[in-house]
Formats: sequence, C-alpha cells, structure tokens
Amino acid sequence: MSQTDQLDQEPVFQLKGSMLAITVLELAKNDLAGLDRQLAAKVAQAPNFFSNTPLVLALDKLPANQGSIDLPGLMRICRHHGLRTLALRASRIEDIAAAIAIDLPVLPPSGARERPLEVEERKPEKPPEKPPEPLIQPTRVITTPIRGGQQIYAQGCDLVVISSVSSGAELLADGNIHVYGPMRGRALAGIKGDRKARIFCQQLGAELLSIAGQYKVSEDLRRDPLWGAPVQVSLSGDVLNITRL
Repeated sequence: MSQTDQLDQEPVFQLKGSMLAITVLELAKNDLAGLDRQLAAKVAQAPNFFSNTPLVLALDKLPANQGSIDLPGLMRICRHHGLRTLALRASRIEDIAAAIAIDLPVLPPSGARERPLEVEERKPEKPPEKPPEPLIQPTRVITTPIRGGQQIYAQGCDLVVISSVSSGAELLADGNIHVYGPMRGRALAGIKGDRKARIFCQQLGAELLSIAGQYKVSEDLRRDPLWGAPVQVSLSGDVLNITRL
C-alpha cells in the first residue's frame, strides 16, 4: 500500500451535531429604514452584544402583502450593526429565490416557539469613588543619633529626630521631617506625593533633600548661603525653597 493510500484511510474530518447559540432576527415589516434606526438604538444600549454576532434572518413571519424584500440591502444593514447573517429562514417563494440567488443557505420555517431575546442595556457608569482620606498616624519620634546606613521611615505621619543624622543615613516620611541636630544624611519628605510637606533642620549639611520627588543634592546645597544654618525647606512648583528658621 502506498503512502498516499495510507493517508486517504486516515479520517480528515468528522461531522458532529452542535447546539450553537444563534440569534434570530425576526422581521415583522418590510421597512429597512425603520430597521436601521431601531438596530442603531439597540446597539447604543448594548454595544458588546452587537459584535460579530451570528444571525439567522427570519422572514417567515412577514405578511404576504408586504412585497418582496431587498435581501442584500437587509444583510448590509445587519452587517453595519455587527450582525453576521449565516442563513435565511423563509416561507415565501420570492424570499427563498432571493437567498438562492446570492448563495445564502435557506432554513425551513420554524415550528418551535422562540422567546424574545432580552438585550442587556448598558448601565450608566458609576462615578469613581473618592479614595478614603489617609489615616493620620502619630508622629514618629527618634531620640537617638541616626548613623550611616540606617534608614528610618515614618509611614503616614511626620518624622521627628531629636539628635544628629550622620552621612549615609536616610530619613523618609509621608509627612514632614524635623531634625533637631546636624543633618548630614538624606531627608525625603512627602514621599507619597504630599507637596505641602516640609523639612526642618537645625544645621543644614545634607547629602540630599527631597519633597514629593523634587530634590537637591549636596553639590547644589553647598552653594546655598544657608549651608550650615537652621533652615526650613518647602516646595514651590518644581523648585525646593530653602529659607532660614
């Protein structure tokens, strides 16, 4: 047996029955303009439903006195609104002939009872909820010197250091920072974006000062005439302002 004969004996496909969810558009009037308007209103209510939705056009309930329908025009309107016609269900001879002319499958009239499809309307979007106000935590107070390599973080509150801060140390606070001693390390206030936060120190000698992400490093700070003096630091726009206490 040749290789081709062997391949021909292997099944290439299977025919299976399936209960697919197919939407049926049952036309009650031969009024394409009215259909276009009403479909547009439905799309506005539930745009996600009308997105490449498979459709059977049902013309078997059209009254006999409605006249022949423009089937290609009807399909264009459906396609414009996201409905993809798979087949036609019809009983009138002229409708069946029109479907055969454009090679559209024709289904027999339905004897089953079909329920109207309730299209879920788009619900108005809720306005975004206001984030809860941050809880105010007690001020974190440090009474011992902060040595190089140490990091102190005051989460949700101010930080007060009643001692010196050595080079290489780092102070972080969601609120203000107060240093009642020489400040030689790094101080970052308002680290979660509080632009109203301030830094206070008795002796400015910092490696870095920052408020809400805006910062100055020691090279800039040393050129300030208040280097070594008691100062407060605030944020104005994107600029750190250093003033004497």
